[in-house]
Amino acid sequence: MESIFHVQSRLRSELGLHKVRAVPNHKFKRHGTKAYASALNRYGFKPTKPGPYSQLSPRQDDTYWYSGKYAVGALRTLWTSLVGQSEKDAPTGEVPAEDQQNDIEYLCEVLIGTPPQKILLDFDTGSADLWVRKDLFHPEKSSTFEILKGMGWKIQYGDGSNASGSVGVDTVSIGGIVIKKQAVEVADNISSQFSEGVIGGLLGLAFSKINTCHTYLGTRDPQPTPVENMITQEDIPKEAELFTTAFYSSRDQQEKSFYTFGFIDQDLVRESGQEIAWADVDNSQGFWMFDSQSATVAGEKIALSGNKAIADTGTTLALVSDQACEALYKKIKGATYSEKYQGYIIPKTTAVDDLPDFSIDVGGKEFTVQKEDILFTSADEENWYGGIQSRGENPFDILGDTFLKSIYAIWDQGHNRFGAVPKIEKKQSEPLSSGEPGLGGKTMCQGGAPLPCSLEASKY
Repeated sequence: MESIFHVQSRLRSELGLHKVRAVPNHKFKRHGTKAYASALNRYGFKPTKPGPYSQLSPRQDDTYWYSGKYAVGALRTLWTSLVGQSEKDAPTGEVPAEDQQNDIEYLCEVLIGTPPQKILLDFDTGSADLWVRKDLFHPEKSSTFEILKGMGWKIQYGDGSNASGSVGVDTVSIGGIVIKKQAVEVADNISSQFSEGVIGGLLGLAFSKINTCHTYLGTRDPQPTPVENMITQEDIPKEAELFTTAFYSSRDQQEKSFYTFGFIDQDLVRESGQEIAWADVDNSQGFWMFDSQSATVAGEKIALSGNKAIADTGTTLALVSDQACEALYKKIKGATYSEKYQGYIIPKTTAVDDLPDFSIDVGGKEFTVQKEDILFTSADEENWYGGIQSRGENPFDILGDTFLKSIYAIWDQGHNRFGAVPKIEKKQSEPLSSGEPGLGGKTMCQGGAPLPCSLEASKY
């Protein structure tokens, strides 16, 4: 690795590369059932456990994934339908569209155009579009913007929110990396819930196979992602065709989380005391997918032959097989599955030190989840909502922020591999008896504003 670090250090100096701070989204609200419903909506899987939400439209064999959802029809619109149910399966409503943006934990600054326009985007390794709100990015003010005639894009989410518009190319700068002729999807039409929010758009970091661009005749015409375009530029050597993520707990109100593009944070790797563990990536479905054939709970290994997982910064929870999930919560005294909250809950009398070690395999090496992150948020006055939940009938695990906070992740697109070293925080605020873990008994959003603790899962 030392030779790779040397190349990256030289590039970092020459291009002025720097960390991209992942700014907490002040509208982010921890809510267990909503986070699970968001994952249901994003991936369209059928739950194996009862609860107020279910996926009514099963995935057909002749459909394929894109942007974390199913694609059908000439304009590649999304038809995933998520409905709420009462205990007797009576419809009670859909997840509000604003909950989509409120489930996004981090936002990052990107520069687009000439002169550069600053926009806060959601960096998402589970999708492959770069789309921006037209009220925040003004193509007419950029001398380098060029419209791609006859091209469009459209994303319609299962909760009813949608965005669509035109496609152009422009100069994009991320962390000092300048990417020319990058496809920028301008949201000429957008749901009011998005237009009223803090999010300026989305920057997909998956693979272009799931990019949603199309011709006006409906023919798919996927455009390269920023990282794919970065790779094609002659000024980026093979050793630097990557990006990295380091997410930290919000319990201590520290804005330490970051991305890097073109270089690995050598200090974090060395602080881990371990070599980077690499897993080959299967990008055939457009995701960062790798083998994950075991898990360990309190020292007891669980064999998961043939199991796959994806790493997804756009998902809050970690969703694993029922076998692994049940094994974890059986080791926690008093933990149970709640149909009301559609997830496993843990008594608030549980001390962090009493939680079992839980580790997940990434390409042959297991990484332990920070114990505090097993306690995701308050479910009610007596219970926490677990940060690790069932993936239902989804064919692969979805390792979201609950897992990613415990590692320093290297997304090496140039070599088609995913790397990691452990990043367990030695000092972290412990959960208190009520409210959001470690925040003085109040449920807080990322920006620090108090939120009500009531979680009526059937009344969104």
